[in-house]
Amino acid sequence: MTELDEKQVVESQRILELLFAYMPKIAAERKMDGLLILMADLGRAIVAADRCSLWLVDNDRGELWTKVAHGVSELRIPYNAGFVGYSVRTAEPLLIKDAYQDPRFDRRSDEKTHYRTTSVMTVPLMNSAGNVMGVFQAINKQGTDEQGEPAVFSTQDLERLSLTAVYSAKTVESAMLNMELEATQREIIHILGEVSEYRSQETGDHIQRVAEISCMLAKFLGLPENEVERIRLAAPMHDLGKVGIPDAILNKPGRFNDDEYTIMKTHSEIGYNMLHNSKRKLLRFAAEIARSHHERWDGRGYPKGIAGEDIPLAGRICSVADVLDALSSPRCYKQPWPEEKVKEEFIKQRGAQFQPELVDVLMEHWDEIYSLYRHDPN
Repeated sequence: MTELDEKQVVESQRILELLFAYMPKIAAERKMDGLLILMADLGRAIVAADRCSLWLVDNDRGELWTKVAHGVSELRIPYNAGFVGYSVRTAEPLLIKDAYQDPRFDRRSDEKTHYRTTSVMTVPLMNSAGNVMGVFQAINKQGTDEQGEPAVFSTQDLERLSLTAVYSAKTVESAMLNMELEATQREIIHILGEVSEYRSQETGDHIQRVAEISCMLAKFLGLPENEVERIRLAAPMHDLGKVGIPDAILNKPGRFNDDEYTIMKTHSEIGYNMLHNSKRKLLRFAAEIARSHHERWDGRGYPKGIAGEDIPLAGRICSVADVLDALSSPRCYKQPWPEEKVKEEFIKQRGAQFQPELVDVLMEHWDEIYSLYRHDPN
C-alpha cells in the first residue's frame, strides 16, 4: 500500500468515525436551531474548515437564516446575498480559492470582524421536490499545503460536503415537516381557544395572557421545560366549553341566578367532552385543564368537587392564571380590580381556592407576572 493509499484509508476512517459520532446526536435533536448547529459542526469537521454554516431559505421573508451557536441569535441575510445566495438561485455548488478575487463576495463582513476569508465552498441542499431549501457554506480550509501555503478546499472536499448535504437535506426536511405539523396543531388549538373568547365577547388577548401566565407559573414552580411548553400550548383551550353556553347567559352583564350559574358551570365538562377522545396527547391534556381549572384546593369547586393534589397540576396552575386575568381585566359585568386588591384576594384565597405553593410563587414573581397588565391594561 502506498503512502497516498494509507492517507486515504486514514481519512476515510476519520470521516466514518465522525458520522458515527454525529448521527445519534442528530437523530435525537428535536429543535431546528440545535439541528443546524450539529449539521454545521459535522460539515466543518468533515472538510476541516475554519467555519461552516447551514443556511436555510425563508421564502416568506425573502431571506436566508442560520444558527451558529447556542445562545446566539439567528443570523439573517438577503436571499440573493454573496456565494450562498448564488447557490440558492442557481442550485449549483461553488469552489472558490480566493474570495477576494470574486465579485460576488462582500468584503464588508470581513472588515467589521477583521477576519480574512480566502477559500470558500457552497453546496445547495435539495428537498424531495428538487428545490433548493438551503446551502452549506464552508470557509477557509484549515492547515497548509505541501508548499507551506494556506490550504484551500479541493474537489474531494466538495464531494464530501456534497454527500453531507444529501444526508442533511433529508434530515432537515423531515424536521421542517414535523415543525409544520406542530405549528399547524398549535394554530388550530389557538383558534379554537379564540372561538370561546369571541362568543363570550371578552378580549381576544385573554387566552394569550392565561397561556403566558400559566407558562410563567409552571416555569417558576420548577417544572421541566417540556411540561412548561405543554401547559403553554394547552392552556388556551381552558374555556373551549363556552361554545356550548347560550349567549343570553354567557354575555349577561349582571350576576347569574342559580339556574344560570348551573348552566354556566357545565362549560368545563363540555370542553372536556369535546377534547378527551382525541388521538392527540396534547388535546387530551387540554381536556383535563378544561375540566379541572374551576376546581378549588379546598374541594368546593366544580365540576367534580375534588380537592388538593387530586386536581391535575396543570388545572391548578391554569386556575390561578384564569382568575388573575379575570380580576385584572375589564369584563362586560365589571371594571378591572386595582392591583393591590387583586393581590390581597390571592393572599386571602391561599389554601382555600388556590394551592398555597402556587400563591407563594405568584407573590414571589408578582412584578414580572403582573407587568402584563401594567403595560396593557386592556
